[in-house]
Amino acid sequence: MKKVLSKLTTSPVHGFKVLKRRHMMSLRRSMLRLKAALSQEKAETREMLGIYQRYVQGGAQPDEMKVANKQFFDLVKGLGLGVFAVLPFSPITIPVIVKLGKSVGVDILPSAFANMSDDQGNEPSASNHKQSKNSNVHITKDQTNNEKSVAVQSDNSDNHTKDT
Repeated sequence: MKKVLSKLTTSPVHGFKVLKRRHMMSLRRSMLRLKAALSQEKAETREMLGIYQRYVQGGAQPDEMKVANKQFFDLVKGLGLGVFAVLPFSPITIPVIVKLGKSVGVDILPSAFANMSDDQGNEPSASNHKQSKNSNVHITKDQTNNEKSVAVQSDNSDNHTKDT
């Protein structure tokens, strides 16, 4: 009864204004998350290129190369989705492809975009702290500054941290 009474007393114009404002705020939040994900991918790609440059000069560690190769595969994933973005009906096809990939067990989205819904909270999750199985490289993402930190642990248990 209360719902019916409130619907009769509110102005339809006011209702549309509220609905429009709600959609604009949702769009703004989505665009800010997209901007943060793109800036993270940009920083990771620059780090990858720096590591590859050190590799060519002979100064890259094997652990750093694993991080760079992982980012390279992440970049290839993004390029693969870029092909679908230029096709017609991309707002329909891309979510279907991502959903199909998840059901098959294939990660289609780059890491920055795969965790976009997780980035809303400020508490670190398992997806923000990754450790390679065969190495002592720890990659953590700082939620407050949107920075990645790579810690390499050597045999003498010293931690060397590189902030990107």
